[in-house]
Parts: sequence; structure tokens; C-alpha cells
Amino acid sequence: MIICYLLDIIYAVILLILSPWLLYRVLFQRRYRSGWGQRFGAVPRRYSHQPCIWIHAVSMGEINAIGTLVKMLGQVLPQFEIVISSTTDTGIARAKSLYGQAHRVFFYPWDFTFAVKRAFNRIRPDLCILMELEVWHNFTAIAARRSIPVMVANGRISSGKGFPRYRRIAPLVRPMFRRLSLVLAQDETYGRRFEILGASADRVKVAGSLKYDTADTCDSVAGAAELERKLGLSGESRVLVAGSTGDGEEAIVLESFDKLLQNKEFKSLRLVVVPRKPERFDEVARLIESRGYRLVRYSRVKAGEYTAGPEDGQAVILGDTMGDLRKFYSLAAVIFVGRSLVPMGGSDMMEAAGLGKPVVVGPYTENFAETMDHLVQGGGIEVAADGGELTGKMTTLLSDKEFAAELGRRGRQVILDNQGATRKTVEAICEVLGYQMPLAAGGIATRKPIEMEFRPNVRRP
Repeated sequence: MIICYLLDIIYAVILLILSPWLLYRVLFQRRYRSGWGQRFGAVPRRYSHQPCIWIHAVSMGEINAIGTLVKMLGQVLPQFEIVISSTTDTGIARAKSLYGQAHRVFFYPWDFTFAVKRAFNRIRPDLCILMELEVWHNFTAIAARRSIPVMVANGRISSGKGFPRYRRIAPLVRPMFRRLSLVLAQDETYGRRFEILGASADRVKVAGSLKYDTADTCDSVAGAAELERKLGLSGESRVLVAGSTGDGEEAIVLESFDKLLQNKEFKSLRLVVVPRKPERFDEVARLIESRGYRLVRYSRVKAGEYTAGPEDGQAVILGDTMGDLRKFYSLAAVIFVGRSLVPMGGSDMMEAAGLGKPVVVGPYTENFAETMDHLVQGGGIEVAADGGELTGKMTTLLSDKEFAAELGRRGRQVILDNQGATRKTVEAICEVLGYQMPLAAGGIATRKPIEMEFRPNVRRP
């Protein structure tokens, strides 16, 4: 525990250094305004005697990805209470909207020893599931002392930042990764990276990506028709959606939109811009207006404060709400998935591809390398090297409807072909907990005989 207490001191120093930045975000960006008690371990206390599975998903993308997992766990292991934590404000908001009625949702405690102990005392979990990577030293050390298995699901370590950073401090992080009872990696490459960083090779398995299972492959999305009506989009309108955009990309997208409108064939084209981070909504609104476009903020339309009319026919729509991106995607003729024309690692393109829409991304997609490989090999995505090529790709897809439809069909098929990770993950969770998956769909897992139970060798710190 000496290392844990030394880390507490380091964390305290870092928190002190970052306090002006945190204060700025609280006052001016309206972030980190709630959940401070929970971040220090005062999470909602569980009084029931049900066994408990704690799922942690760091932000909104990971929260969206656990949808099928939470659902299947509820079906297969109904005797277990499932609690869900997240780190970011957007993650918490999304988790409450998706799971808040049936499950406890709270902020993940910071990795201070006292905060983690306090959270464990209140939750009393039988298993902790960390989504993708969110592994912390004190959390795993305290869980090991209490013989609480900790596993990683949907595991991935990006080649851009995560893996090189961890490798530089490999001797320090190896004990942390070695304590993991199980790692379910998205692919062989990610699995190998977990092993290099210290995870035991016999505890690393490939289960695929949960995001393929959560991708909506329907032809329509609930609420999309109402959104279309509220925004005054006619049947003649063709919608270009730039989703999950990052800093610097909106200007590139608007410039491409300028050029597209010069083509008489695209006079009915409408643009929707949905920034990735809520704190950038106002900044992007100012940018749109500075380019001479009429602005329609969907938040005002959604709240009933504004009704789109004929005068908004050439307006640029700003998607400044949370949870509506999929609806915008469902209305699109072409989708650009952002954070990919600038070096930000890319955003999740599965949601757009799953809807059967033609999708364009930039060259920076290392955060979704495995998905990109599948989509490129399956011919289900277009890659633009820069803003000029983005305009060219958009022109082709808007002009050639048959090619656009085929691109969308191939993209959707790639998503369908790679589904199945949820069941593999639930099977592994049952194994860790000593349960046997039901043979028939809709059945309930049964307790294994003691001699058949999987007992993860939880290592001491």
C-alpha cells in the first residue's frame, strides 16, 4: 500500500496544479459543476443484498457501447444488480438518459486511496468491468486486496497516444495490468498490447468490439421524422451531416459546403454540423454566422422556442443537443464523421455506417483503426486526405446516387458481419462469476458446480 499512498501525494499535487484550469471550466464552460462528492468516493450506497456488477465507461462513446451488454446481462444474470459509472459530464448525462431508470448511475471516483475504498464500501461489487482501457493503479490494488475481480471489456489501446505513453512507464504500470482478472480485447493487436504492458497472456482473449452490436442497422430511427418536420426539411432537401466534429474542422466543412452550393445540382443541399464537445457549441455558432450563413440552433427548435420557416431554407443547422446525432444521421444523404481531418484520432463511424449511409472520413482515424480496416477492406467508406479532397468525395457521392447507395450497403454489411461481441463478453463474465450461460436464447445463467468454477487468480499489490 506504500505505492498507493505515494500516488495519493502525486495525485494531490497534480490536482493542486490543475485547480485554476478546473475552476475556469466550472465558471466559464459549465463543466465539473456536479458530482464532486462522488468523485471523492461518496457514490450512492447500496443497501440491498443482491450481488453486484459495476460497469465503468469513461465517456459518452463508451456509455453508448455498453447498451447491448447491460441488456443481455440483465437477461442472463437477473439476480445481479448492475451499477454504472462514468467520468465526464456528458457520459453521466447520457448514462442517466439510457439507464437511469433501471440502474444506479454515478461519477467514477478519482484514484485516491480513500475515495476508492469509500466507493467499494458503498457499492460492494462482486465484479468490476472497465470499458476499453480505464485502468488505474489504486483501484486495481484495492480491488485485489478485497478479492474483487477486475476485468477490461471491449479493450483497446490506441497506437497514437495510449500505447506509447504506457510503454514509456511500463515498469510502473505492469503491476496494475497484471492484477486484471481478464482482458477481452477488440482484436489481436490490442490484446498483444495489453500483454506487453503486463496483463497475463492466459487472461487476454479476443471478443471483438461491442460497438458493432450497438450500431443501429435499421432503415429508420425513432424521432427522426419529427426532427425533420421541426427543422422544415422538405422532401426535396438533401442533407449533408458533419458529425462529431473537432476544433478546426467546422471551417473546413463550411468551405466545402460553399463550393458544393456553387453546383446548380446541389441548390437544395442543407448542412447540419454537430460538434463533438458541448462546450464548443457557441464557438461553432459564431463561426457559422461569420461565414454569412443564417443559423438555426436545434436546441431552440427542440425546446419549442423557434420554428423553422421558409426563410431558413439555406440556413446551416447546428446540432447543439446531446443524444440526437443518430437522428441527424438517419436524414443524411452523405455523412462526414469528424475529428478525422485534424489529428484527433477520429470519431466512431460505426453508427453512420450501420444506418446504410455513405460515409466520408479524413486520414486521422487511429482511434478506430480496426473498424477502419474492416470498412476499407469491405469497400464501405471513403477517405479524404484534406479539405479539397473532402469536397471531391462529397461531390461524387451526391452526384452518383447508385455509387452512394452501394457504399452505404457495403458499410452496413461490414457492421453486420462483425457483430457478436456482446454474447462473447457475457459468456466471459459468467465464467468469471462462476456461472454457466443458458443453452437457449432468453434463458438464465445457472451456477456452476464448485469444481467447475473459474477462479481468477487475483494478485496482491
